[in-house]
Parts: sequence; structure tokens; C-alpha cells
Amino acid sequence: MDNRLKQELTAWLEFYRELGIEDFYRRKPGSGGIHSATAPMTSTAAAPRPAASEAAKPAPSAPTPAPTIMAAAVTNVPVTLVPPTSAQALNLFEAPPPPRRATETLEEIRTDLGDCQRCKLAKTRKHIVFGEGNPHAAVVFIGEGPGADEDEQGRPFVGRAGQLLNRMLQAVGLKREEVYICNVVKCRPPGNRPPEKDEVEACSPFLFRQVAAIKPRLICCLGAPAMRTVLGVKEGITRVRGRFFDYGDAKAIVAFHPAYVLRNPREEKILREDFEKIRDFLKTSG
Repeated sequence: MDNRLKQELTAWLEFYRELGIEDFYRRKPGSGGIHSATAPMTSTAAAPRPAASEAAKPAPSAPTPAPTIMAAAVTNVPVTLVPPTSAQALNLFEAPPPPRRATETLEEIRTDLGDCQRCKLAKTRKHIVFGEGNPHAAVVFIGEGPGADEDEQGRPFVGRAGQLLNRMLQAVGLKREEVYICNVVKCRPPGNRPPEKDEVEACSPFLFRQVAAIKPRLICCLGAPAMRTVLGVKEGITRVRGRFFDYGDAKAIVAFHPAYVLRNPREEKILREDFEKIRDFLKTSG
């Protein structure tokens, strides 16, 4: 037996002696029987020193001890398996995502909107006009976008168009604080121009989330941009105003925008008629 093999054998014997194993068995050559023999525990000090020519060679390192679970199996020591850390567990399987809430609140949606920079309207606005009113309103009014007064105050429909809207609500027995009022886009388009396609695409998801959070019985689209965004209707507003549409579990109605009526005072009678339809719907559907 060469010196290297002796050193390896000595290291293994020392390792098993520390585990309390001192009896070993060998199979007798040429027979199937197993004979016991007590192996003398040779310490590393008893190992012969290498010759001078071998001393210059680095001594081979002792083999790495067997894993603890294997040693425990040999010595019949009970094994306690330690659960993996969370980081290790993530390497083995993907944890299921947290369950989504059935609904959001308006406050959560406003927080998600944040200091919105999702479209070019952010560069020219003064305030984001998120919306206001009853978070559980039976009817939601959706306009086109904030005007100058709304941009200044951060509230929807507070200018002349808002004053006309308030009068229409009062005429049919509704209070402003009972309904919810918002717009397709939350920032004022320059010069009160209609919102452009990319602006609507960036902002309308927040509008739909607002409607889903409120769960109204009726949605009133004020003006053609709101009608096209919410209902996808391509017809002219004069053909569809006053008609009811299905919107999920709710209904939707189209009416002239109060700003349009201010420019065309003769249409105020038609706007009042549509608000009377809103009143009648709320009475019969409640």
C-alpha cells in the first residue's frame, strides 16, 4: 500500500472514529459470508513519514467528510430536515401571485395615476382633474376633458358648462354630490381642442377603472368624444342622443355636452329632455 493510500485511509478512519464507528466488516475472498474484524484505529501520528524525496511534495488534503445526512444514516442518528430558506424555495417553484382584489377604490386608482406623465398633455396642464362626487353613485357623468377653469381648480365641470350641468341636475331633482362627474382625459387639451387618439388611449384605462369601482346603474356620456370612447359608437351624436345602451350590468345614455348647448342655446330643451330620461330611469331601476 503506497503512502498516499495510507494517508487517505487514515483520514477516513479518523472521520468514522469521531462518529463512534470502530467495528468494520470485510467479505472473505471466494465466499459469500461476511466476517467481522475489528480494525485498529491508526492515528495520523503512527503513519510512516514520507521519504526525503517525497517530503518536498505537498501533502494531499484529507477528503471532504461525507454529508451529515449520510453519516447519520450509518450511525442511526435521527435526522431533522431543515426547510429551505425562502430564497431557496423560490429556486424550486414559483410562489402563487397574491390574489387580486375584486374591486379597487377610487383612492387607489388616483394613487396609481400619480403625477401622470403618460401623454403629452402633462407638459401643458396645471392640475390633474381626476373626478369628484359620490364614490357609490347611481349615475356617472363623463365629459370630454377639463377646460380652463377645471385646469385651474383641479375639479371637473366648474366653469360655465359646469354651472349648466348643475342646473340640469337640479331640474330633475338630483344633487351634484349624489352623482359622480369625470372626463375621458384628466388633463386639459391646449385651447380646449378635442383629445387626440394617443391621449385617449393613455387616459381611458383610468376612466374605465373609475366606472368599475363606482358600479353605477347608469352612465351618461356628455358629448361625442365620451360617446365614442365609452360605447364605441361611430354615428353622429344627434342620431343617438337620448337612447339607452347596454354597458355590462349597467345602462348608458348619450346627451349633448353642456358646452355645446352654451354655444347653441336652442338645444337646452333637448338636454333637459335627456336629463328627464335619466331621472325616470333611476326611479324605475332602483
